[in-house]
Amino acid sequence: MFFDILTLFPKMFAGPFSESILKRAREKDLIDIKTVNIRDFAEDKHHTTDEPPYGGGAGMVMKAEPIFKAWQDTQNKREHKSKTILMSPQGKELSQDLVKDLSKEKGLTIICGRYEGVDERVRETIVDQEISIGDYVLTGGELPAMVLVDSISRLLTGVLGDEDSSKNDSFYNGLLEHPHYTRPREFNGLKVPDVLLSGNHQLIERWRKKESLKRTFLRRKDLLEDKKFSDQEIELLKEIKLELKGEVNE
Repeated sequence: MFFDILTLFPKMFAGPFSESILKRAREKDLIDIKTVNIRDFAEDKHHTTDEPPYGGGAGMVMKAEPIFKAWQDTQNKREHKSKTILMSPQGKELSQDLVKDLSKEKGLTIICGRYEGVDERVRETIVDQEISIGDYVLTGGELPAMVLVDSISRLLTGVLGDEDSSKNDSFYNGLLEHPHYTRPREFNGLKVPDVLLSGNHQLIERWRKKESLKRTFLRRKDLLEDKKFSDQEIELLKEIKLELKGEVNE
């Protein structure tokens, strides 16, 4: 999968995309990430990419022409046309379901806004979807773009190595992830649950499912509102509610 990122600050992406899992994925050609400097497509000698807003007001607005030209250049260089995403606090909030959908694309073009945002005509002409990573405002769209690329990349075949790793992540199946333990067996008086040392994979899987449900019920009950439960999950949820009421002793 490829990612073309249109930005005023391409150097911001050098570190995050040159380390760990994303670095290895790029080396294996599992993902192709290119950053495009919007300033290179400005028309004047000063490479102006922003202007004061019409009608007055604080701040500056990113000009439409350089963004459009940078976008057109990336589209022309790719064999496959890509969906264009604008990172914006006004966009749809990023969720694991949205990440799954976007991971099915052959590629994405991501526009990073700055200042007071982009000229509205960019939205009207080339943007397919706006995405936000939360209800707060950052100095630009670069950090959200990194989040988007990272979240999508880890779902692609071969990126994590173990194909089941991403399937156990929080939110992947609508639940928070279960607790994890590793050596030593006891740390500061706290022991690893016996079931994880039992070697009984059926019991271990049941314990993990139950702990996942319990953690979600206690921390993010909103995630359970629209979830379709399996028969096992219904049974486990009943156990959890009884235990929390003190009616069942573990």
